[in-house]
Amino acid sequence: MDPCPFVRLSVCNLALKIPVASKPARSVVHPSSSSSPCFCKIKLKNFPLQTAVVPCILPESQFPDSQIQSHAASFHLNKSDLEKLAAKSLFGGGKLYLQISIYTGRRGSTCGVNSGRLLGKVDVPLDLAGTESRSVLFYNGWIVIGKEAKNSSAQFHLSVKAEPDPRFVFQFDGEPECSPQVFQIQGNIRQPVFTCKFSFRTPGDRNQRSRSLPLEHSSSRGWLSSFGSERERPGKERKGWSITVHDLSGSPVAAASMVTPFVASPGSDRVSRSNPGSWLILRPGDGTWKPWGRLEAWRERGSADGLGYRFELIPDSAATGIVLAESTLSCSKGGKFVIDLGTSVSTNGKSTPVNSTSPACSPRGSGDFGYGLWPYCMYRGFVMSANVEGEGGSKCSKPTVEVSVQHVNCTEDAAAFVALSAAIDLSIDACRLFSQKLRKELCPSQDLQS
Repeated sequence: MDPCPFVRLSVCNLALKIPVASKPARSVVHPSSSSSPCFCKIKLKNFPLQTAVVPCILPESQFPDSQIQSHAASFHLNKSDLEKLAAKSLFGGGKLYLQISIYTGRRGSTCGVNSGRLLGKVDVPLDLAGTESRSVLFYNGWIVIGKEAKNSSAQFHLSVKAEPDPRFVFQFDGEPECSPQVFQIQGNIRQPVFTCKFSFRTPGDRNQRSRSLPLEHSSSRGWLSSFGSERERPGKERKGWSITVHDLSGSPVAAASMVTPFVASPGSDRVSRSNPGSWLILRPGDGTWKPWGRLEAWRERGSADGLGYRFELIPDSAATGIVLAESTLSCSKGGKFVIDLGTSVSTNGKSTPVNSTSPACSPRGSGDFGYGLWPYCMYRGFVMSANVEGEGGSKCSKPTVEVSVQHVNCTEDAAAFVALSAAIDLSIDACRLFSQKLRKELCPSQDLQS
């Protein structure tokens, strides 16, 4: 089946030149100083507001490439989104615009008052017709902003482009713990491609045996001891969950196995960031399961009460993992788990992709992301996303998974992302407060809660 058409609208290469004469009288330092950052708010009609840092450079600078931020924001548009935006532009009596507001000062608010000072606004006209099949550059260059005289006005640099980003779309036909089928979706067509089997693994069942993938005890012990622990732990815990993805012939093609129990921190009823539970995402290879990725999850404290997560790739020849995503989701409302490399975006303070100025696994990635293991990472741009239903959701959780076509070369590739999506969905339940009951499908028969 063919993939679904998607378009990635990207805002890139942000920079700001502010003449010293135009700075506010109350400013102590020029905005080009690192202690006085600038940022912008980026809005596309009917999409959540995004914010991004805007690097400031000296007015006399020639804008060297080393100071350019690769990606600042991305909007992912499916066919329905494109049709709605086209209709609003056609019948709304005006063009479609990408609206960007540039601010000096720090992001956030103090006592309910925004801390940034509006410097200027930019409206970039968009015509998205045909972008499912061709790339379009809408703007690339400098633009004068603000109301000062031309010779003392601030200048803002940006690039706005749209490019095809086709994706395979999969949907679970039920809760992952209910061992559902998984369908591939294209428009109104739904075609079964995988089946899932949820089970409980006990300490004596390390081998996770399968009729078509026999595992040696030694190899199984190897990845369990390296990446997790099966030991009995006192107190409240959730452990041994496993979900195996099979193709339609019944052969296992991916799995997610809980290798570190989700344990309540001493004196509390929550899984803490300091002691997260973890999953291994496994792929078949050479007659055994091989670790492909590791997902850690915990429950954040405070008013946010979110599900914190960290996903890292485990290359065969690397001594350490490559972090591809680390963020939070609302435990009550759910959200989207996203792996999008090369984007540095904050969406209303909610789930954020990896914060990097280049693909997160490259040596240029910011913070700890990547650990300099660029040669081992094959992923670029948008990789995948999965919607996650929260605890307070009234609907049955049926995760929808989007995977970029460029990252799927075989059935096992797609299945690995499906298994990862199941693990992040199940982590919402694994991190549920221990004072709350789990549904019976998530409880071993001897531990069913009354």
